[in-house]
Amino acid sequence: MRPPARLPDWRRLAGAALEVTVVGSFTRLGYDARRALGPWADLDEVSLTGRTVMVTGATSGLGLATATRLATMGASVRIVGRDPGRTDRARDAILAATPAADVATYLADLADLDQVAALADDVEARESRLDALVHNAGALLATRRWSPQGHEVTFASMVLGPALLTERLLPLLTRTADLAADPPSPARVVLVSSGGMYTQRLDVDDPESDRGYRGSTAYAKAKRAQVVLAERWADRFRAQGVVVHAMHPGWAATPGVHAALPTFERVLGPLLRTPDQGADTIVWLVAADDAVRSTGRFWLDRRSRSTHYVPGTRETEDERDRLEALIAAAISPYLASTPTPPPD
Repeated sequence: MRPPARLPDWRRLAGAALEVTVVGSFTRLGYDARRALGPWADLDEVSLTGRTVMVTGATSGLGLATATRLATMGASVRIVGRDPGRTDRARDAILAATPAADVATYLADLADLDQVAALADDVEARESRLDALVHNAGALLATRRWSPQGHEVTFASMVLGPALLTERLLPLLTRTADLAADPPSPARVVLVSSGGMYTQRLDVDDPESDRGYRGSTAYAKAKRAQVVLAERWADRFRAQGVVVHAMHPGWAATPGVHAALPTFERVLGPLLRTPDQGADTIVWLVAADDAVRSTGRFWLDRRSRSTHYVPGTRETEDERDRLEALIAAAISPYLASTPTPPPD
């Protein structure tokens, strides 16, 4: 795939300078600056009519902002939530913004692999196409919790559940992809990661924090695993017409941040991005032609970013292999066949 066009030198230098500031990069200051630096295509000019997009964790925050924006662009939106009442209210909010939108709801807790498998069965029965799958579900927990299958909930909801859902829906994504179109129209998978992952190395020795639990660390470790998965899936799914990217939304004012990080919210306050600003790159990765000219990248504000800034956080190929192996061991009982092995 052709890589995105390079920015003029002054724009790249300005972007690089912004990147190293962290606060300037991840807050709304970074969003506003990058939008001003451009190029920044107007997504209102993009029509998603005829495309079906599924968004997990879509009842509030970034997920709801993403689903709402995609509906305004004409997409048929499928939202996944755990709670029936909250999921119905999210659907109603989307319809209030776009009364003619095609919105359907699905119920599943992504941490519960039985529910994820049932969700995949339901999607396969109800949907004739799936153009994009956005993995946004997950939360930062104060105390350790376990899924019904005995997995730590953060790792289960952000890594195991998305892996199972992606594997189960891969045939539907593949059937939807149209590489013969002009321009080609691959299906897309987007993993919503976090800038917090920069602080953690891929941990395959203790992926579920058995040796001591701290919610923010477990969250960042799972987000690092998502980024590695995106790179591995990109290699595996390329020939099947499926593009995979991970992204981080910056620091946004969402209900999840309010509940899990109240001090962080108080300190940064007005500097936090709005949910719409945080969701912008998710929507861009789902909608823009430029987003499918590459695969397996990590994005912030519509630009590919490095996945490592902190020394000592680079994983080995063996550790990447071990991540896929431990995921396969957890989800293979829910698959008709085991996941496609990584290439040699």
